[in-house]
Formats: sequence, C-alpha cells, structure tokens
Amino acid sequence: MNETFTEKQKRAVEIFKRLGEMYPDSKCALIHKSAWELLVATILSAQCTDKRVNIVTPLLFRKFKTINDFAEADIKELENYIRSTGFFRNKAKNIQGAAQKLIKDYKGIVPDSMEKLITLPGIARKSANVLLYVWFNKNEGVVVDTHVKRITGRLGLTDKKTPEKIEKDLIKLFPRNDWGLLAYYLVDHGRALCKAPTPKCAECRLNNICPSAKIYL
Repeated sequence: MNETFTEKQKRAVEIFKRLGEMYPDSKCALIHKSAWELLVATILSAQCTDKRVNIVTPLLFRKFKTINDFAEADIKELENYIRSTGFFRNKAKNIQGAAQKLIKDYKGIVPDSMEKLITLPGIARKSANVLLYVWFNKNEGVVVDTHVKRITGRLGLTDKKTPEKIEKDLIKLFPRNDWGLLAYYLVDHGRALCKAPTPKCAECRLNNICPSAKIYL
C-alpha cells in the first residue's frame, strides 16, 4: 500500500475508531488494587499470560501485604509463590529489588514518571507505560507486546521489528490521548480475530483498510 504519511495518519484514526467500536470494554486485564500491585503484576506477566498472573497474585498479596514485606521476604519463599509464572527466580529478584529501591529512593511510593520507573529492577519502558497509563492516567507511550507488534505490522502502520522503533512509529501516527488505549484495543483484537498465524479477516471490520487482508481473504 503506497500512501503518504498524512494518508496513513487518517487511516490510523479510522483504525482506532473501528477498534473502539469492536472492543468498547478494552482495559488492562491484570487485577490490582494499588500501583505496587500493578507493578508486581507487570513483572510477573513477562512471558506469562494475564490469566495465570491473576491466579497467582491474590495468594501472593495475601502473604506479602506491604512493600516492606516484599523487601524483607525470604527469597525462596517468594519464588515459590510465583513459580508457576515462569522465570520465577529472576522475577522474584526483580520484585524484591524493586521493593527495596522504592523504600530506599522513593519513600516506598511508586513514582509516576517514566524516568524514575525505569530505574526499578524488572521495569523497562513497556511495563512503565502500563503503570503510567493504567494507574496514573498518563499517556507517555504505547505498550508494544507481541499482539501490538504483529497487528501494526499487518495493518501497515509500521515496518519496524523492535518494540522501541515500533512505538516511535505509532507515537507519530496516533494522537497522544489514544496511545494508552490503543495497545489494549490491539491486544483484544489479537486475541479475538487477528491471530497468529492465521487471522480471521473475513470477520474483521478492518479488512477493507488493512493491506494484509487480501492475503488471507
């Protein structure tokens, strides 16, 4: 699809509109009651389903009730509580490290800036974007997970391969107010229709503005 940047922007606006109509209830699937609980959940969600994380966290937060509890926890016990999420040793180390740094540098309060969040163990830009949008209602960027990467490529919104470069392309195309919600629309779309390896293009309301649809229809 040969189109100018302006044409691509107009198509992006229409894509966002239609996704909103298709998935009006899109939101973060990670269950949480505080910024700290969301931070822990995002660490646990790496290479793990949200469903599994939501099974693990209620017991985890019942055992370790405060940031101090996590900071002072026996690491082996912490590992056992999160074992089923995979990569549990590294995740436990990051969760405890984040708790200790929050206490040491931020008075035990999860900060509300990208600059500070990415200083925490286990929190890179993707997780920080989740925290900023979901808890602090700040649109600082676009969360790029496997769904977002796959679908934005199919839609011809980016030809980049790394999350950082994909995010930069999407930030240019979409209004700032749409950045946070866009990712959740795309995640829901990826789960419902735009699946890997074979999307259900015949059922998709984007098929007449998606350059990849002709491949699968």
